[in-house]
Amino acid sequence: MLRIAVVGSGPSGVYTAQSLLAQSTVPGLRIDVLDRLPCPYGLVRYGVAPDHEKIKSLQNNLRTVLEDERISFYGNVQIGPGGVSTDRLLGLYHAVVYCVGAAADRRLGIPGEDLPGSCSATAFVSWYSAHPDAAADGFRLDWLTARSAVVIGAGNVAVDVARILSRGADELRPTDVPHAALDALASSAVREVHMTARRGPSQAKFTTKELRELGALPGAEVTVDGAELALDPAYLDPATLPAPVRRNVEVLRGWATAPAPASRREPPRVLRLRFFLRPVEILERDGRVGGVRFEHTAPDGSGGVRGTGTYEDVEAQLVLRAVGYLGVPLTGLPFDPATGTVPHAAGRVLRDGAPSPGEYVAGWIKRGPTGVIGTNRPCAKETVTSLLADAPTLALRPLTDEPLPALRQAGLRPVEWSGWLDIERAEAALGRSLGRGSVKIPDWEGLLAASRGGGEWGAWGDRCGVADAGWQMTEVGSRLTAVR
Repeated sequence: MLRIAVVGSGPSGVYTAQSLLAQSTVPGLRIDVLDRLPCPYGLVRYGVAPDHEKIKSLQNNLRTVLEDERISFYGNVQIGPGGVSTDRLLGLYHAVVYCVGAAADRRLGIPGEDLPGSCSATAFVSWYSAHPDAAADGFRLDWLTARSAVVIGAGNVAVDVARILSRGADELRPTDVPHAALDALASSAVREVHMTARRGPSQAKFTTKELRELGALPGAEVTVDGAELALDPAYLDPATLPAPVRRNVEVLRGWATAPAPASRREPPRVLRLRFFLRPVEILERDGRVGGVRFEHTAPDGSGGVRGTGTYEDVEAQLVLRAVGYLGVPLTGLPFDPATGTVPHAAGRVLRDGAPSPGEYVAGWIKRGPTGVIGTNRPCAKETVTSLLADAPTLALRPLTDEPLPALRQAGLRPVEWSGWLDIERAEAALGRSLGRGSVKIPDWEGLLAASRGGGEWGAWGDRCGVADAGWQMTEVGSRLTAVR
Protein backbone atom coordinates (compact mmCIF):
# COMPACT_ATOMS: atom_id res chain seq x y z
CA MET A 1 0.00 0.00 0.00
CA LEU A 2 1.24 3.46 -0.90
CA ARG A 3 -0.58 6.64 0.15
CA ILE A 4 0.37 9.81 -1.73
CA ALA A 5 -0.72 13.43 -1.38
CA VAL A 6 -0.67 15.75 -4.38
CA VAL A 7 -0.86 19.38 -3.23
CA GLY A 8 -2.55 21.40 -5.96
CA SER A 9 -5.35 20.41 -8.35
CA GLY A 10 -4.38 22.44 -11.39
CA PRO A 11 -2.99 20.77 -14.52
CA SER A 12 0.39 19.90 -12.95
CA GLY A 13 -1.29 18.30 -9.94
CA VAL A 14 -3.86 16.36 -11.94
CA TYR A 15 -1.27 15.22 -14.49
CA THR A 16 0.87 14.04 -11.57
CA ALA A 17 -2.05 12.01 -10.23
CA GLN A 18 -2.77 10.67 -13.72
CA SER A 19 0.86 9.66 -14.21
CA LEU A 20 0.87 7.90 -10.84
CA LEU A 21 -2.17 5.88 -11.87
CA ALA A 22 -0.63 5.03 -15.24
CA GLN A 23 2.89 4.12 -14.08
CA SER A 24 2.37 2.58 -10.67
CA THR A 25 2.21 -1.17 -10.16
CA VAL A 26 1.91 -0.78 -6.38
CA PRO A 27 -1.20 -2.56 -5.09
CA GLY A 28 -3.53 -0.47 -2.97
CA LEU A 29 -2.34 2.89 -4.31
CA ARG A 30 -4.28 5.82 -2.81
CA ILE A 31 -3.92 9.42 -3.94
CA ASP A 32 -5.36 12.43 -2.13
CA VAL A 33 -5.39 15.65 -4.17
CA LEU A 34 -5.38 18.63 -1.79
CA ASP A 35 -6.10 22.22 -2.75
CA ARG A 36 -6.28 25.51 -0.84
CA LEU A 37 -9.39 26.46 -2.81
CA PRO A 38 -12.76 24.69 -2.53
CA CYS A 39 -12.70 24.13 -6.31
CA PRO A 40 -10.37 22.03 -8.46
CA TYR A 41 -8.62 22.76 -11.78
CA GLY A 42 -6.36 25.67 -10.74
CA LEU A 43 -5.55 28.08 -13.56
CA VAL A 44 -7.83 26.22 -15.97
CA ARG A 45 -10.73 27.50 -13.86
CA TYR A 46 -9.18 30.74 -12.63
CA GLY A 47 -6.65 31.75 -15.29
CA VAL A 48 -8.03 30.81 -18.71
CA ALA A 49 -10.08 33.66 -20.14
CA PRO A 50 -13.87 33.05 -20.02
CA ASP A 51 -14.18 33.46 -23.80
CA HIS A 52 -11.69 30.63 -24.43
CA GLU A 53 -14.22 27.88 -24.06
CA LYS A 54 -12.17 25.26 -25.94
CA ILE A 55 -9.26 25.57 -23.51
CA LYS A 56 -11.60 25.72 -20.53
CA SER A 57 -13.14 22.44 -21.72
CA LEU A 58 -9.89 20.83 -20.54
CA GLN A 59 -11.67 20.71 -17.19
CA ASN A 60 -13.56 17.70 -18.52
CA ASN A 61 -10.30 15.78 -18.97
CA LEU A 62 -9.09 16.79 -15.51
CA ARG A 63 -12.44 15.73 -14.06
CA THR A 64 -12.07 12.24 -15.49
CA VAL A 65 -8.80 11.80 -13.59
CA LEU A 66 -10.13 13.18 -10.32
CA GLU A 67 -13.18 10.91 -10.46
CA ASP A 68 -11.01 7.77 -10.47
CA GLU A 69 -11.91 5.61 -7.48
CA ARG A 70 -8.29 5.60 -6.31
CA ILE A 71 -8.27 9.41 -5.97
CA SER A 72 -9.91 11.61 -3.33
CA PHE A 73 -10.22 15.39 -3.68
CA TYR A 74 -10.03 17.58 -0.59
CA GLY A 75 -10.43 21.31 -1.22
CA ASN A 76 -10.29 24.13 1.33
CA VAL A 77 -7.09 22.62 2.78
CA GLN A 78 -4.42 25.15 3.66
CA ILE A 79 -0.82 23.95 3.80
CA GLY A 80 1.33 25.91 6.23
CA PRO A 81 0.25 28.52 8.83
CA GLY A 82 -3.44 28.22 9.63
CA GLY A 83 -3.62 24.73 8.19
CA VAL A 84 -1.57 21.57 8.15
CA SER A 85 2.23 21.68 8.17
CA THR A 86 4.52 19.97 5.68
CA ASP A 87 5.91 17.84 8.52
CA ARG A 88 2.41 16.73 9.45
CA LEU A 89 1.71 15.74 5.85
CA LEU A 90 4.72 13.44 5.91
CA GLY A 91 3.16 11.73 8.90
CA LEU A 92 -0.06 11.15 6.95
CA TYR A 93 1.38 10.14 3.57
CA HIS A 94 4.28 8.08 2.30
CA ALA A 95 5.02 10.80 -0.26
CA VAL A 96 3.86 14.37 -0.93
CA VAL A 97 4.11 16.03 -4.35
CA TYR A 98 3.83 19.82 -4.26
CA CYS A 99 2.24 21.29 -7.40
CA VAL A 100 1.51 24.77 -6.06
CA GLY A 101 2.37 26.86 -9.12
CA ALA A 102 3.72 30.41 -9.09
CA ALA A 103 1.31 32.66 -7.22
CA ALA A 104 3.08 36.04 -7.32
CA ASP A 105 3.63 38.55 -10.11
CA ARG A 106 6.85 40.09 -11.28
CA ARG A 107 7.08 43.82 -10.70
CA LEU A 108 8.42 46.45 -13.03
CA GLY A 109 10.50 48.17 -10.34
CA ILE A 110 9.75 51.67 -11.65
CA PRO A 111 8.41 54.83 -9.96
CA GLY A 112 4.63 55.07 -9.72
CA GLU A 113 4.03 51.33 -9.83
CA ASP A 114 1.85 51.45 -6.71
CA LEU A 115 -0.36 54.34 -7.78
CA PRO A 116 -4.12 53.71 -7.74
CA GLY A 117 -5.02 52.43 -11.19
CA SER A 118 -1.86 50.34 -11.52
CA CYS A 119 -2.12 46.63 -10.79
CA SER A 120 -0.95 43.27 -12.00
CA ALA A 121 -2.71 41.66 -14.93
CA THR A 122 -3.18 38.62 -12.68
CA ALA A 123 -5.35 40.67 -10.31
CA PHE A 124 -7.53 41.69 -13.26
CA VAL A 125 -7.70 38.08 -14.50
CA SER A 126 -8.63 36.89 -10.98
CA TRP A 127 -11.42 39.48 -10.85
CA TYR A 128 -13.07 38.55 -14.16
CA SER A 129 -12.46 34.82 -13.46
CA ALA A 130 -14.23 34.99 -10.05
CA HIS A 131 -11.23 33.87 -8.01
CA PRO A 132 -12.33 34.04 -4.36
CA ASP A 133 -9.15 35.95 -3.44
CA ALA A 134 -9.85 38.65 -6.05
CA ALA A 135 -11.34 41.10 -3.55
CA ALA A 136 -8.02 41.14 -1.69
CA ASP A 137 -5.85 41.20 -4.83
CA GLY A 138 -6.42 44.86 -5.54
CA PHE A 139 -8.43 45.38 -8.74
CA ARG A 140 -11.14 48.00 -8.22
CA LEU A 141 -14.26 48.54 -10.29
CA ASP A 142 -13.86 52.32 -10.36
CA TRP A 143 -10.64 51.89 -12.36
CA LEU A 144 -12.83 50.99 -15.34
CA THR A 145 -13.77 54.68 -15.53
CA ALA A 146 -10.44 55.02 -17.36
CA ARG A 147 -10.65 56.23 -20.95
CA SER A 148 -7.28 54.77 -21.88
CA ALA A 149 -5.48 51.67 -20.59
CA VAL A 150 -1.92 50.43 -21.01
CA VAL A 151 -1.14 46.71 -20.88
CA ILE A 152 2.59 46.12 -20.38
CA GLY A 153 3.75 42.79 -21.77
CA ALA A 154 3.75 40.71 -24.94
CA GLY A 155 2.64 37.26 -23.80
CA ASN A 156 -0.70 35.49 -23.86
CA VAL A 157 -1.76 36.99 -20.52
CA ALA A 158 -1.21 40.48 -21.94
CA VAL A 159 -3.25 39.54 -25.01
CA ASP A 160 -6.02 38.11 -22.81
CA VAL A 161 -6.46 41.23 -20.70
CA ALA A 162 -6.21 43.53 -23.72
CA ARG A 163 -8.89 41.45 -25.46
CA ILE A 164 -11.23 41.45 -22.45
CA LEU A 165 -10.88 45.25 -22.11
CA SER A 166 -11.65 45.62 -25.82
CA ARG A 167 -14.47 43.08 -26.06
CA GLY A 168 -18.12 43.98 -25.74
CA ALA A 169 -19.94 42.69 -22.66
CA ASP A 170 -22.65 41.05 -24.77
CA GLU A 171 -20.01 38.72 -26.19
CA LEU A 172 -19.08 37.66 -22.66
CA ARG A 173 -22.65 37.09 -21.48
CA PRO A 174 -22.76 33.42 -22.60
CA THR A 175 -19.59 32.67 -20.60
CA ASP A 176 -19.22 31.95 -16.87
CA VAL A 177 -17.79 35.41 -16.09
CA PRO A 178 -19.24 36.57 -12.73
CA HIS A 179 -22.26 38.81 -13.02
CA ALA A 180 -20.77 41.80 -11.21
CA ALA A 181 -17.74 41.72 -13.53
CA LEU A 182 -20.02 41.46 -16.57
CA ASP A 183 -21.99 44.52 -15.46
CA ALA A 184 -18.79 46.46 -14.77
CA LEU A 185 -17.33 45.60 -18.18
CA ALA A 186 -20.61 46.60 -19.84
CA SER A 187 -20.30 50.09 -18.34
CA SER A 188 -16.53 50.35 -18.83
CA ALA A 189 -15.35 53.72 -20.16
CA VAL A 190 -12.18 52.26 -21.71
CA ARG A 191 -12.02 53.23 -25.38
CA GLU A 192 -8.31 52.91 -26.09
CA VAL A 193 -5.99 50.04 -25.13
CA HIS A 194 -2.23 50.14 -25.68
CA MET A 195 -0.41 46.80 -25.49
CA THR A 196 3.32 47.48 -25.27
CA ALA A 197 6.47 45.39 -25.59
CA ARG A 198 10.06 46.42 -24.89
CA ARG A 199 11.38 44.25 -27.73
CA GLY A 200 10.26 43.55 -31.28
CA PRO A 201 7.59 41.35 -32.84
CA SER A 202 9.95 38.39 -33.35
CA GLN A 203 10.59 38.23 -29.58
CA ALA A 204 6.92 38.40 -28.54
CA LYS A 205 5.69 35.41 -26.53
CA PHE A 206 2.04 35.39 -27.56
CA THR A 207 0.73 32.62 -29.79
CA THR A 208 -0.63 33.27 -33.27
CA LYS A 209 -4.10 32.06 -32.35
CA GLU A 210 -4.31 34.57 -29.49
CA LEU A 211 -2.93 37.34 -31.70
CA ARG A 212 -5.41 36.73 -34.52
CA GLU A 213 -8.31 36.90 -32.05
CA LEU A 214 -7.49 40.57 -31.49
CA GLY A 215 -8.15 41.27 -35.15
CA ALA A 216 -11.52 39.50 -34.99
CA LEU A 217 -13.05 41.59 -32.19
CA PRO A 218 -16.28 43.05 -33.58
CA GLY A 219 -16.16 46.18 -31.42
CA ALA A 220 -12.49 47.10 -31.77
CA GLU A 221 -9.95 48.07 -34.38
CA VAL A 222 -6.34 46.89 -34.13
CA THR A 223 -3.57 49.25 -35.18
CA VAL A 224 0.18 48.64 -35.51
CA ASP A 225 2.96 50.98 -36.57
CA GLY A 226 4.87 49.58 -39.53
CA ALA A 227 7.88 51.76 -38.72
CA GLU A 228 8.11 50.25 -35.22
CA LEU A 229 7.82 46.73 -36.60
CA ALA A 230 10.56 47.41 -39.15
CA LEU A 231 13.07 48.13 -36.36
CA ASP A 232 13.16 44.36 -35.84
CA PRO A 233 15.64 42.94 -38.40
CA ALA A 234 13.68 39.68 -38.50
CA TYR A 235 10.54 41.57 -39.50
CA LEU A 236 12.04 42.50 -42.85
CA ASP A 237 12.95 38.89 -43.68
CA PRO A 238 11.05 36.42 -41.46
CA ALA A 239 11.86 33.37 -43.60
CA THR A 240 14.50 32.08 -41.18
CA LEU A 241 12.31 32.43 -38.10
CA PRO A 242 10.70 29.41 -36.39
CA ALA A 243 7.25 28.77 -37.86
CA PRO A 244 5.22 30.01 -34.83
CA VAL A 245 7.20 33.27 -34.69
CA ARG A 246 7.03 33.72 -38.45
CA ARG A 247 3.24 33.40 -38.34
CA ASN A 248 3.08 36.12 -35.67
CA VAL A 249 5.19 38.45 -37.81
CA GLU A 250 3.04 37.73 -40.86
CA VAL A 251 -0.16 38.60 -38.97
CA LEU A 252 1.35 41.89 -37.77
CA ARG A 253 2.67 42.65 -41.27
CA GLY A 254 -0.83 42.13 -42.66
CA TRP A 255 -2.30 44.60 -40.20
CA ALA A 256 0.43 47.16 -40.83
CA THR A 257 0.10 47.06 -44.62
CA ALA A 258 -3.68 46.74 -44.91
CA PRO A 259 -5.12 49.71 -46.83
CA ALA A 260 -7.40 52.02 -44.90
CA PRO A 261 -11.06 51.74 -45.94
CA ALA A 262 -12.33 54.53 -48.18
CA SER A 263 -14.98 55.49 -45.64
CA ARG A 264 -15.21 54.35 -42.10
CA ARG A 265 -16.90 55.10 -38.81
CA GLU A 266 -14.96 55.56 -35.62
CA PRO A 267 -14.76 52.13 -33.91
CA PRO A 268 -16.07 51.79 -30.35
CA ARG A 269 -12.56 50.85 -29.17
CA VAL A 270 -9.04 51.01 -30.55
CA LEU A 271 -6.37 48.47 -29.64
CA ARG A 272 -2.86 49.71 -30.36
CA LEU A 273 0.01 47.19 -30.44
CA ARG A 274 3.30 48.94 -29.72
CA PHE A 275 6.86 47.59 -29.82
CA PHE A 276 10.31 48.74 -28.69
CA LEU A 277 8.92 50.66 -25.71
CA ARG A 278 10.37 50.14 -22.22
CA PRO A 279 8.36 51.57 -19.28
CA VAL A 280 10.45 53.80 -17.03
CA GLU A 281 7.79 55.53 -14.92
CA ILE A 282 4.07 55.42 -14.25
CA LEU A 283 2.94 59.03 -14.16
CA GLU A 284 0.60 60.49 -11.57
CA ARG A 285 -2.33 62.78 -12.15
CA ASP A 286 -4.87 63.78 -9.50
CA GLY A 287 -3.61 61.11 -7.10
CA ARG A 288 -3.87 58.17 -9.51
CA VAL A 289 -2.38 56.85 -12.73
CA GLY A 290 -2.27 59.48 -15.43
CA GLY A 291 0.02 57.88 -17.98
CA VAL A 292 3.17 55.87 -18.63
CA ARG A 293 6.56 57.22 -19.66
CA PHE A 294 8.35 54.89 -22.07
CA GLU A 295 11.88 54.92 -23.38
CA HIS A 296 12.17 53.94 -27.02
CA THR A 297 14.49 50.95 -27.45
CA ALA A 298 16.40 49.44 -30.35
CA PRO A 299 17.87 45.98 -31.03
CA ASP A 300 21.32 45.56 -29.50
CA GLY A 301 22.46 42.92 -31.97
CA SER A 302 22.47 40.15 -29.36
CA GLY A 303 18.75 39.43 -29.08
CA GLY A 304 18.13 42.14 -26.49
CA VAL A 305 17.46 45.86 -26.65
CA ARG A 306 19.24 49.05 -25.63
CA GLY A 307 17.79 52.35 -24.59
CA THR A 308 17.87 55.15 -27.16
CA GLY A 309 17.54 58.07 -24.76
CA THR A 310 14.29 59.21 -26.38
CA TYR A 311 11.04 59.06 -24.46
CA GLU A 312 7.30 59.04 -25.08
CA ASP A 313 4.45 59.62 -22.65
CA VAL A 314 1.26 57.63 -23.25
CA GLU A 315 -1.85 58.94 -21.53
CA ALA A 316 -3.66 56.28 -19.49
CA GLN A 317 -5.71 56.02 -16.34
CA LEU A 318 -5.31 52.24 -15.99
CA VAL A 319 -2.09 50.19 -16.18
CA LEU A 320 -2.05 46.38 -16.13
CA ARG A 321 1.34 44.74 -15.73
CA ALA A 322 1.69 41.36 -17.50
CA VAL A 323 5.42 40.71 -17.20
CA GLY A 324 5.46 37.23 -15.70
CA TYR A 325 4.85 35.17 -12.57
CA LEU A 326 7.01 34.28 -9.58
CA GLY A 327 6.87 31.31 -7.25
CA VAL A 328 6.44 32.06 -3.56
CA PRO A 329 7.89 30.17 -0.58
CA LEU A 330 5.75 27.48 1.02
CA THR A 331 6.39 27.31 4.75
CA GLY A 332 8.33 24.15 5.54
CA LEU A 333 9.89 23.69 2.08
CA PRO A 334 13.29 24.95 0.89
CA PHE A 335 13.08 27.78 -1.64
CA ASP A 336 15.41 29.47 -4.11
CA PRO A 337 14.35 33.14 -4.33
CA ALA A 338 16.51 33.70 -7.40
CA THR A 339 14.48 31.27 -9.49
CA GLY A 340 11.23 31.27 -7.51
CA THR A 341 11.36 27.48 -7.31
CA VAL A 342 11.94 24.67 -4.83
CA PRO A 343 15.42 23.12 -5.30
CA HIS A 344 15.07 19.62 -6.71
CA ALA A 345 16.75 16.84 -8.64
CA ALA A 346 14.39 15.22 -11.18
CA GLY A 347 11.48 16.28 -8.97
CA ARG A 348 13.00 15.14 -5.65
CA VAL A 349 13.05 18.05 -3.17
CA LEU A 350 16.60 18.88 -2.10
CA ARG A 351 17.42 19.97 1.44
CA ASP A 352 21.02 21.11 1.84
CA GLY A 353 21.77 19.49 -1.50
CA ALA A 354 20.43 16.04 -0.59
CA PRO A 355 17.05 14.49 -1.55
CA SER A 356 14.42 14.82 1.19
CA PRO A 357 12.69 11.42 1.57
CA GLY A 358 9.04 11.56 0.54
CA GLU A 359 9.00 15.17 -0.77
CA TYR A 360 8.62 16.00 -4.47
CA VAL A 361 7.66 18.91 -6.74
CA ALA A 362 6.07 19.28 -10.18
CA GLY A 363 4.83 22.15 -12.31
CA TRP A 364 5.86 25.79 -12.04
CA ILE A 365 7.16 25.48 -8.47
CA LYS A 366 9.59 22.91 -9.89
CA ARG A 367 10.69 24.45 -13.21
CA GLY A 368 9.50 28.09 -13.04
CA PRO A 369 6.57 29.68 -14.92
CA THR A 370 7.41 28.39 -18.38
CA GLY A 371 5.63 26.44 -21.09
CA VAL A 372 1.97 25.84 -21.81
CA ILE A 373 -0.58 23.60 -20.09
CA GLY A 374 0.69 20.53 -21.94
CA THR A 375 4.25 21.14 -20.70
CA ASN A 376 3.08 19.89 -17.32
CA ARG A 377 2.69 16.34 -18.62
CA PRO A 378 6.38 15.46 -19.14
CA CYS A 379 7.26 17.49 -16.05
CA ALA A 380 4.85 15.41 -13.95
CA LYS A 381 6.02 12.16 -15.53
CA GLU A 382 9.65 12.88 -14.58
CA THR A 383 8.67 13.52 -10.95
CA VAL A 384 6.48 10.42 -10.78
CA THR A 385 9.29 8.30 -12.22
CA SER A 386 11.52 9.48 -9.39
CA LEU A 387 8.81 8.87 -6.78
CA LEU A 388 8.03 5.36 -7.95
CA ALA A 389 11.72 4.49 -8.01
CA ASP A 390 11.77 5.46 -4.32
CA ALA A 391 8.47 3.69 -3.56
CA PRO A 392 9.88 0.46 -2.05
CA THR A 393 11.67 2.49 0.62
CA LEU A 394 8.84 5.00 1.09
CA ALA A 395 6.29 2.24 1.68
CA LEU A 396 8.24 0.96 4.68
CA ARG A 397 7.62 4.13 6.66
CA PRO A 398 4.69 3.78 9.10
CA LEU A 399 1.98 6.41 8.94
CA THR A 400 0.42 8.05 11.98
CA ASP A 401 -3.24 8.66 11.14
CA GLU A 402 -5.91 8.52 8.47
CA PRO A 403 -5.70 11.78 6.49
CA LEU A 404 -9.30 13.03 6.46
CA PRO A 405 -9.92 12.72 10.24
CA ALA A 406 -6.48 14.24 10.85
CA LEU A 407 -7.27 17.23 8.65
CA ARG A 408 -10.52 17.78 10.49
CA GLN A 409 -8.76 17.48 13.85
CA ALA A 410 -6.42 20.25 12.67
CA GLY A 411 -9.47 22.53 12.44
CA LEU A 412 -9.89 22.29 8.67
CA ARG A 413 -13.19 21.69 6.90
CA PRO A 414 -12.18 19.90 3.70
CA VAL A 415 -14.50 20.19 0.72
CA GLU A 416 -14.79 16.69 -0.73
CA TRP A 417 -15.67 15.86 -4.34
CA SER A 418 -19.37 15.76 -3.48
CA GLY A 419 -19.04 19.31 -2.12
CA TRP A 420 -17.46 20.44 -5.38
CA LEU A 421 -20.37 18.92 -7.28
CA ASP A 422 -22.70 20.93 -5.02
CA ILE A 423 -20.77 24.07 -6.02
CA GLU A 424 -21.22 23.19 -9.70
CA ARG A 425 -24.95 22.74 -9.19
CA ALA A 426 -25.18 26.02 -7.29
CA GLU A 427 -23.39 27.86 -10.10
CA ALA A 428 -25.79 26.37 -12.62
CA ALA A 429 -28.69 27.52 -10.45
CA LEU A 430 -27.17 30.98 -10.12
CA GLY A 431 -26.87 31.21 -13.89
CA ARG A 432 -30.50 30.19 -14.38
CA SER A 433 -31.63 32.82 -11.89
CA LEU A 434 -29.75 35.43 -13.94
CA GLY A 435 -30.96 34.20 -17.32
CA ARG A 436 -27.50 32.94 -18.27
CA GLY A 437 -25.57 29.68 -18.40
CA SER A 438 -23.54 28.53 -15.43
CA VAL A 439 -22.08 31.55 -13.58
CA LYS A 440 -19.21 31.33 -11.11
CA ILE A 441 -19.72 32.11 -7.44
CA PRO A 442 -17.00 34.70 -6.82
CA ASP A 443 -16.34 34.65 -3.06
CA TRP A 444 -15.25 32.32 -0.29
CA GLU A 445 -18.50 32.59 1.67
CA GLY A 446 -20.66 31.69 -1.29
CA LEU A 447 -18.42 28.80 -2.40
CA LEU A 448 -18.24 27.23 1.04
CA ALA A 449 -21.97 27.69 1.59
CA ALA A 450 -22.69 26.05 -1.76
CA SER A 451 -20.32 23.16 -0.96
CA ARG A 452 -22.60 22.27 1.97
CA GLY A 453 -25.66 22.24 -0.26
CA GLY A 454 -26.74 18.79 0.85
CA GLY A 455 -26.91 19.73 4.53
CA GLU A 456 -27.82 22.71 6.66
CA TRP A 457 -27.48 25.18 3.79
CA GLY A 458 -30.19 23.68 1.61
CA ALA A 459 -29.96 21.90 -1.73
CA TRP A 460 -28.89 24.62 -4.13
CA GLY A 461 -28.40 22.46 -7.16
CA ASP A 462 -31.68 20.58 -6.88
CA ARG A 463 -33.69 23.74 -7.29
CA CYS A 464 -34.69 25.73 -10.33
CA GLY A 465 -32.99 28.89 -9.10
CA VAL A 466 -31.11 30.39 -6.20
CA ALA A 467 -34.19 32.04 -4.77
CA ASP A 468 -35.95 28.68 -4.55
CA ALA A 469 -33.29 27.52 -2.09
CA GLY A 470 -33.85 30.55 0.11
CA TRP A 471 -30.85 32.43 -1.34
CA GLN A 472 -30.46 35.74 -3.08
CA MET A 473 -27.42 37.27 -4.75
CA THR A 474 -26.34 40.58 -3.25
CA GLU A 475 -23.54 42.79 -4.52
CA VAL A 476 -21.10 43.63 -1.72
CA GLY A 477 -18.44 46.00 -2.99
CA SER A 478 -17.02 44.38 -6.11
CA ARG A 479 -18.36 40.93 -5.21
CA LEU A 480 -21.60 39.13 -5.88
CA THR A 481 -22.21 37.30 -2.62
CA ALA A 482 -24.71 34.59 -1.74
CA VAL A 483 -26.75 35.43 1.35
CA ARG A 484 -29.80 34.01 3.03
